[in-house]
Amino acid sequence: MSLEGEVREAADTILDADEVTVISHIDADGITSLSVLMQAITRAGVKATPVFLRQLEPLMMHRVPQDDTLKVFSDFGAGQQHLLEEHGLSTDEVVIVDHHVSQESNTPYLQVNALPYGHSKFSAAGAAYLVARAIDADNRDLAKLAVIGNVGDMMAREDCGLIGPARAIAADGIEYGNVTARRDLNVFGISTRPLHICLAYSNETRVPGVTGNPRGARRLLERHGIQTRTGNGKWRVWEDLDEGERRTVTSVLAEQVVAAGGDVDKLTAELYLFPDETPHTPLRNAAEFSTLLNACGRWARPEVGATVCAGDRGVAFREAEHMLTHHRAAIKDLMHYILRTGVEERSAVQYIHVGDRFPDTVVGIGAGMALSKLHSDKPILVMCSLPEDPSLTKVSMRATDQMVEAGVDLQAALVEATAPFNGAGGGHAIAAGAFIPKEAEEEFVGLVDACIGRQCDRRE
Repeated sequence: MSLEGEVREAADTILDADEVTVISHIDADGITSLSVLMQAITRAGVKATPVFLRQLEPLMMHRVPQDDTLKVFSDFGAGQQHLLEEHGLSTDEVVIVDHHVSQESNTPYLQVNALPYGHSKFSAAGAAYLVARAIDADNRDLAKLAVIGNVGDMMAREDCGLIGPARAIAADGIEYGNVTARRDLNVFGISTRPLHICLAYSNETRVPGVTGNPRGARRLLERHGIQTRTGNGKWRVWEDLDEGERRTVTSVLAEQVVAAGGDVDKLTAELYLFPDETPHTPLRNAAEFSTLLNACGRWARPEVGATVCAGDRGVAFREAEHMLTHHRAAIKDLMHYILRTGVEERSAVQYIHVGDRFPDTVVGIGAGMALSKLHSDKPILVMCSLPEDPSLTKVSMRATDQMVEAGVDLQAALVEATAPFNGAGGGHAIAAGAFIPKEAEEEFVGLVDACIGRQCDRRE
């Protein structure tokens, strides 16, 4: 069957259902994919109920309702088909809308997944949008949410913009009118961060004298005639600059990178903005919108993010902003803790156990930020305790694009290393997570280290 055939069959199965339960992950891709599906399904007159899970693994399966509803799994399911079998779910009860590596199964579950068709830069939200368009061609307004999911799941990072079917979905949003795209400086916080902070704390391209140096960034801006404050004294953000000012800053930064012998390939990227959202808010562009949704999920309130995706700009949005503030503070504290405490090293990985000092939902993000300031040739593995279940340990791993290019695949490593303990692991080559028995921590680290080592040896 083709991808188009899978999409059509999934849409028809949903439309034929009396009632649907949409079960999804809690990150930005999971929240947006659920939101796309929920809106498309309810618009079609089919009753739908949302369920969010931190992971699709044995300990969470009691949250999957045992009833007659059609279960639509989004942003997971492809790699957990044996679990669905063990739970007694039959082919006519399940639709999987995912983008992860698919697990072979004796039960031929209906699955919409672009990965087997060669589209690796395509998130679950993108797959959900294809289904939504097949349900009703008028669902093009939902392309905006798919763009947020694709960007939030790092599908635009490596190529400095969305490509393939993900870019085609962005084009749908552009044609509809609630998405714009432009080539611009590749920085985070273009709608909310003061200019000098935006430049200083964006790590895609290191700029001497600017990266990690807010004062240096501010001096550079003022030296080239870029005002950092508005007439009423407020800090300007990147979004406030006109095209000429943006071009001036980008050119100056490029000159400094080249002068230092650096690479400017990732200095600019295609950014995705939403003209229907209020300026100077985290809803104004895809990167910040996705971070807001991640904050909701990481603080165990993904339903708030879904409500924002559905259009609530009142109570739900204010609650989401509050969680975003706490989210950023927790990640910053975690990164500083990792750097202050230091990591232990094995031959192929570096690792640390943070105990129960931080919520398990933020350790992966903090690990990724810390990695940029640690050894650049080894993935980082962070373990944390789970207060609600002291017998388990949560594991998060992060790598860099360069490591992946060298052969590292964290998802494969964690799946292999968790197998002896009946644990659960999954994710992507560059970012993955797992749950393992607490007593297996030391042995598990050794298995991961050995697996990563073999991956790199095979590439040499």
